Amino acid sequence: MDEDLRESIRQRCRTMDIPLVGIAGVKRWEHPPFTPWMPEAFYPQSIFPEARSVIVIGLPVDLPVLETAPSIYYHELYTTVNTLLDQYTYRLASYLNGEGYPSVFVPRDGYGSIDVLLENPVAFFSHRHAAYMAGLGTFGVNNMLLTPEYGPRVRFGSVLTTAELPEDPVMEEELCTRCMECVLRCPAGALEEGEYPAVLTDKKACAENSERLHRKRIAPCGICLKVCPVGRDRVHFRREDIGMYADKEHFPAHHRAWKHVRSYGGKK
Repeated sequence: MDEDLRESIRQRCRTMDIPLVGIAGVKRWEHPPFTPWMPEAFYPQSIFPEARSVIVIGLPVDLPVLETAPSIYYHELYTTVNTLLDQYTYRLASYLNGEGYPSVFVPRDGYGSIDVLLENPVAFFSHRHAAYMAGLGTFGVNNMLLTPEYGPRVRFGSVLTTAELPEDPVMEEELCTRCMECVLRCPAGALEEGEYPAVLTDKKACAENSERLHRKRIAPCGICLKVCPVGRDRVHFRREDIGMYADKEHFPAHHRAWKHVRSYGGKK
């Protein structure tokens, strides 16, 4: 195991202002931590047979912007974060290739369009599960990975590499509070309470809702991410009270701001 290379990777992430980095060996996928688990075809070593480690990075989605969702504001932030993820993972893979370790980045989305998701709502690789394996968080009822720092308000990207790197421990503490806010507020009715891990009960309904928002140029939805109480970012942005999203009387300025942003930039 190459400790020096691991530290070099982390240092490069720091210079790119990447706050979340985790590493998992590909063998972890062969020992499912829970069931149901993904088919072997979705394992990193099935996609890049030479892979020995997976490097996962995470970039936060700023809560005050997400609170305007669905909106052009959140749409643009989502696009920006996705672009950065692809650029950063590509750069990390390029660095490792230069050091003599064959490596490839995995794009943050493994599908061409929402229309494709309506037919087959699965991507060829799950960054959320990779992030779980790399010790960055645990799954919540909304089927997203919850992190201590940002709750589910994180987007992930991955690098598959032949380098055998020291692994980060899988997180054992369950972060989901099972408050069921994501279930109650899902506009597509795609979620329901279930046993761990969370189950997205109707992927097609979620994709259909995204497709409707896409036609208005304000996709994605983001509601289940917004209302989740987990994450230190809620303290940072002074958003500890998730009741604020329904309480116009005590949070009038916030509601005016959200209404203003939602009124512009998208189709009616």
